[in-house]
Amino acid sequence: MSDSTIKVALIGNPNTGKTSLFNHLTGLNQKVGNYPGITVDKKTGTCKLSKTQKATILDLPGTYSLNPSSADEKIVIDVLNTPENDNYPDVAIVVTDVEQLKRNLLIYTQVKDLEIPTILVVNMADQMQSKGISINIPQLEADLKTKIVVISSKQKTGIDEVKEAIIEYKSLSTKRCIPAERITQNTITNTDLFTSLSKTELKKVQHRETIVRYQFINEALKKSYVVDRSKATDIQAKLDRVFTHKFFGYGIFAILLLLIFQVIFEWSNVPMDFIDGAFGALAKWTKEVLPAGMFTDLLADGIITGLGGIVIFIPQIAFLFLFIAILEESGYMSRVVFLMDKIMRKFGLSGKSVVPLISGAACAIPAIMATRNIESWKERLITILVTPFITCSARLPVYAILIALIIPNERVFWIFNWQGITLMLLYLIGFAIALLSAYILHKTLRIESKSYFVVELPKYKVPLLKNVAYTVVEKTKTFVFEAGKIILAISIILWVLGSVGVNDQFHNAESIVAESIEKNGFTKIQEVALKNKILRYGESLEEEYKEAGKTFDEEAMNDSIIKKIPEFKEELIEDEIAGMRLENSVLGTIGKAIEPAIKPLGYDWKIGIALVSSFAAREVFIGTLATIYSVGSEGDDESGNTIKAKMQAEVHSNSGKKVFTFATGISLLLFYAFAMQCMSTLAIVKRETNGWKWPMIQLGAMTVIAYVAGLIAYQFLK
Repeated sequence: MSDSTIKVALIGNPNTGKTSLFNHLTGLNQKVGNYPGITVDKKTGTCKLSKTQKATILDLPGTYSLNPSSADEKIVIDVLNTPENDNYPDVAIVVTDVEQLKRNLLIYTQVKDLEIPTILVVNMADQMQSKGISINIPQLEADLKTKIVVISSKQKTGIDEVKEAIIEYKSLSTKRCIPAERITQNTITNTDLFTSLSKTELKKVQHRETIVRYQFINEALKKSYVVDRSKATDIQAKLDRVFTHKFFGYGIFAILLLLIFQVIFEWSNVPMDFIDGAFGALAKWTKEVLPAGMFTDLLADGIITGLGGIVIFIPQIAFLFLFIAILEESGYMSRVVFLMDKIMRKFGLSGKSVVPLISGAACAIPAIMATRNIESWKERLITILVTPFITCSARLPVYAILIALIIPNERVFWIFNWQGITLMLLYLIGFAIALLSAYILHKTLRIESKSYFVVELPKYKVPLLKNVAYTVVEKTKTFVFEAGKIILAISIILWVLGSVGVNDQFHNAESIVAESIEKNGFTKIQEVALKNKILRYGESLEEEYKEAGKTFDEEAMNDSIIKKIPEFKEELIEDEIAGMRLENSVLGTIGKAIEPAIKPLGYDWKIGIALVSSFAAREVFIGTLATIYSVGSEGDDESGNTIKAKMQAEVHSNSGKKVFTFATGISLLLFYAFAMQCMSTLAIVKRETNGWKWPMIQLGAMTVIAYVAGLIAYQFLK
């Protein structure tokens, strides 16, 4: 290699056209080998720059950053950060895609930190007009402190300009584009951090470094990079004009959401009914097979019922994540972010807040962590505080059971029914209260901050089945194993609390009930319950006749019913005993203690217990009720062997009126739409705001809003 040969390294993200540029520069003068000691391809070639000047071009593996997390990234950082390396370049060329400039510039700012003469090549210039993209090159060159060459690998334009820039590389600035003081711990220039810091600390340092780099990139692009989609002419642009239209865009988004929620209900019914029935049968079988006692009761009513309360909602949650993953994979979700930015601005937020808010529909915890890409502290804090209002997957089990209880499954229009529409309204209510709260916080919080919003619209593509399936499985596993552990643990604790008595009535419940019935007979409510049992048994016999193709025999049916009546009465007595024990247990005592406070909302002490326990996690509400009603409740026969049937049959002990009326159901739905009810979310808010001040304010405000909303709803509808 002669002294006049210039060593050039080609760097860039995958799919930016880096290899195409390499081929244009080197032609047939290429060699392929392995990096020393590593079986990764090393491509080099010779480029004739002029009659007297040559260059050796090294095509480095495509990588998104210089944070070495893969073998490819390690090669790149080793070459660029080691002047003694034979491949250390005289000049680096960072190749970028004109459509993905923001993302591609991250690695450019890292290369500049190494103070190597660097040329920025912006590829795919042929698409700029059709995409409506324009760049103020002199302004961007000034901000990035380098020479920029715009090329088209496809049309082979700009290649000669790249060669001229290589020849003139000594005139390039080697100054960093981001002042060193803005990145206090720089992993690019201080590689000792990789060994001196733990993995967790290193991730935090790299995260802070990335935020500063994107802040710089946003500031630079805001001045010189314009995407005017109204001037674009490609198919993507035509689709974007529809999906981001100021009227049609919102309408399409609303219809998509409505379809998704409707499908969640329609598709998940069959597997949910199967799971519900299977766990009910398993609990019943366990009681029949094992000897009666505390262990059997714990296994059947505590553990199996608690597990049922987790598994039954897997179909709905899996379908929700399926649709979110498809929207993200297809590229549509980015259009939603762009579209909603116009609305977010009015509430003191930006389009970047939409990602955490929409992610909040899955779980508030990762959603709040996703606020880290919001540069403005004020916008970030507001987003953190309002995100728990968005209907998360933990609310879905509560909504599903309450909607199924109080909203009729009647079709309204085409495939839509009242239940799907109600779920859609609950999501909209959560989103509306989040925006209203954001507006109030924006007007009241005295925090000075600046913000920028730059969004890239990725190309539309058919979602990859593998990626979608991975997302669905991982998110569902997170729900089952993270939330599920809490639900199961609390279900068992509740069963224990419901099985420990606080007075003589608990311990002598059997004799007290037997004496009362012997003296006074069944109460009116019990008489009604007995009639219901007989009626349901009669209906089941009729079904059996029909399924067996037999002629209906009224006399035989009456004989069968008469034989069953003592068994039904025994069940009623057992339920009465269980009810008395529950009422006089530790659990019942807690529920009764808060009953005066929740009675104006239409709730009894059993719902009170569920409210208290679900502070750990919203979905525990259903598991708690399942546990409570398994311990003692009327209606535990073949046709009513589900939590839904038990809730439908539940009545107030003093009035005999149903507990779960339309008014109570709406009150509970609104309470859970607004209440925090998630200790894990509080913990993550504490971590992200570095103190207990904001999580405590958030908890207090959300609880007050939830209580007032539930109170107004019940008092108005009862």
